[in-house]
Amino acid sequence: MNQDEPQFLEVGAGPLRRPIAFRRRAPVRSGLPGIVWLAGFKSDMASAKASALDEHCARRGQALLRFDYSGHGASGGRFEDGAISRWLEESLAAIRAETSGPQILAGSSMGGYLALLAARALAAAGETTRLAGMVLLAPAVDFTEALMWARASQAERRAVVERGFCELASAYSDEPYRITRDLIEDGRRHLLLGQTVRSFCPVRILQGMRDEDVPYRHALRLVEHMAADPVTLTLIKDGDHRLSRPQDLALMLEAVDGVG
Repeated sequence: MNQDEPQFLEVGAGPLRRPIAFRRRAPVRSGLPGIVWLAGFKSDMASAKASALDEHCARRGQALLRFDYSGHGASGGRFEDGAISRWLEESLAAIRAETSGPQILAGSSMGGYLALLAARALAAAGETTRLAGMVLLAPAVDFTEALMWARASQAERRAVVERGFCELASAYSDEPYRITRDLIEDGRRHLLLGQTVRSFCPVRILQGMRDEDVPYRHALRLVEHMAADPVTLTLIKDGDHRLSRPQDLALMLEAVDGVG
C-alpha cells in the first residue's frame, strides 16, 4: 500500500454515512502490539506527532493505524456536524475493521479522551484483549464541559443556546473554531470524571506544565480517577499543549515503546 495515499472506511448508515480516511502500516516484525493514533480536536493524521510515530513504526516494523475523524483532514463530512458520539463511533469502527490483535491506543488531547471512551466501549463489548496499553498526551477528558463550557463567557454561552453555535479564537488557526450546541450537549453524554475511569491496560500520560488548553492539574485530576489501572504521569515542566518539539516527540516514542 502506498503510504502517501489514504484509504477510506465507510462509517454510519443512510444520510449519516461518511468516508473516513485512514493510513495503515502493516507489521513486519511479529510480537509487537499494533498502535492506533487518535488525533486531537481539529488535528489530523498528518500532524508532527502522527508523522513521527509513523516513521518510528517503519523503523521498528510495527503496525500503525492513523485516521481522520469526519470533518477533519481527508475524511468526509463537515466539522460543524461533529460530536463526541460521532467521532467515537468512527474510532471504534477503524479499530475493529483495520486492526487485529492487541493495540496501543496513542491519543493527543481529544484523542486521549476518545482513547479512554473507546476502551470503555471495548470493555463493555468483551473486547479488552484488544487493549495492550495507552499513551495519552495532554488528555482532554470531558473537554467540551470542563474546558470549553466552563471557560465560556456569558455571551458565548448565550450564542450557543440561542443561535446554536459560538465562535472561539484559536492559537492554532487563523479561523475561529465554531463550537455547536450539539457538540456541547452530546459531550454531556460521555463525561468520565466524577467516577472511576478505566483503561483496562497500562497507561502513560505526558503532560506539559505550560499547557494553557489542558492545564496540568486536569491531568492530575484524571490520574486520581484511575485507581484501578497502572498509570504513570510525566509532567514536562516547559511543555506546552502541542508537545511537538524534538524532545517531546522523543518522550512520546519512549512511552509507546515502554507501555506495550
